[in-house]
Parts: sequence; C-alpha cells; structure tokens
Amino acid sequence: MPYNPPSPIRVENVTRGAPVVVSGRVASTFWSRFRGLMGVSSLAPGAGLVIEPCSSIHTHFMRIPIDVLYVNQDHVIAGIDRNLRPWRIGRFYKKVHYVVELPAGGAAGCQVGDRLQINGV
Repeated sequence: MPYNPPSPIRVENVTRGAPVVVSGRVASTFWSRFRGLMGVSSLAPGAGLVIEPCSSIHTHFMRIPIDVLYVNQDHVIAGIDRNLRPWRIGRFYKKVHYVVELPAGGAAGCQVGDRLQINGV
C-alpha cells in the first residue's frame, strides 16, 4: 500500500489578515511530536509544523534556528520565541494547547494576543 502523506495545512493570523504557514503539517501522535523538526536541514519560507498538544519545546538534535508561537485553546498567541537556536529549551507558558514551529523570521508579523486559524486539518 502506498504512503499517502497528510494534506498540508495553512495557518492564518486572522488578527493581522496574513498567512503564517502556507504549507505545513500537524504532529499530533506521540512519535510525530517526538520527532518534530529533528534532523530537518532547512525550512522553506511559509513552511511550518503545528505540534498538538504541546506547551513547551526544545531544539535538541535540530540543525536550524526556529521561531515558535505558543497558542492557547482559543487560538490566541500566548508567547513567542524568536530565532531559537539548536540545543535550546523554549519558554513554558501556562494554558498553552499547541505550538507552531516556523523558520527563523517566520513569526515576524505575529504578536502576543493575535488570533490564529488552522485550515486543512
């Protein structure tokens, strides 16, 4: 049986009317959350990973710096880590339900308090 990868998702910043992730994926199983972006050598602009459920992250075994959006159950950004380099631990925010990992600089148009919408899940 051939492997059918999941459909790509989009993440929109509805507060600012701007795309955050144009072609991304969701990591919602134990193994997909565990793997995350480990071993990825680059992320194209507009790419991203939604990790759900997740309230904190690390960049151990990663090769690239990333931006991280910490999002609550109401889809509101509760915190942002910008340019988080490999071998670092992200901040912990209470009541965060999922995170969005982006290429470094990918969160440039986002602010705490902005509301996101995930399409294609």
